[in-house]
Amino acid sequence: MSDDVLRYDRLVENALREVIRQALSTVAADGLPGAHHFYITFRTSAPGVELAERLRTEHPQDMTIVLQHKFWDLVVEEDQFAVTLSFGGNQERMVVPYEALTAFVDPSVKFGLQFQASRGEATSATDAVGAAGASLPTQIIQEQDQAAGAPAEVVNLDSFRKK
Repeated sequence: MSDDVLRYDRLVENALREVIRQALSTVAADGLPGAHHFYITFRTSAPGVELAERLRTEHPQDMTIVLQHKFWDLVVEEDQFAVTLSFGGNQERMVVPYEALTAFVDPSVKFGLQFQASRGEATSATDAVGAAGASLPTQIIQEQDQAAGAPAEVVNLDSFRKK
């Protein structure tokens, strides 16, 4: 069947992950412009994720990081990015493959992307999206009282998936 060969859902996800890679590349080269900041959620147990063991213990399934004021040495590569963040006063280096990403939000422009788990891992839209339709990272923004206005609009790829 031709639809199984083309896998448009994977093609779209790969293209959207490239958007994230390009945004991170811009930030690595020029810094965050204006009020832009990113909430990036990823699966901590995904292949290729490098994370301090204490952070992996605290976040055994997924973790949301914030790239805003205190991040250092952002290195963007073709298939992953690396960054140093401060956790409890300690700087920790982490490496995150784009395939591990489950959400990306830039609340300053109300932009967000949400991804299904890859490699056969099951997640449902109801697991990743709250009752009000806000993504997990958007809920975190609201909890920290950093949201500017309405929650970020999240592009959910479930509508493109083969049922």
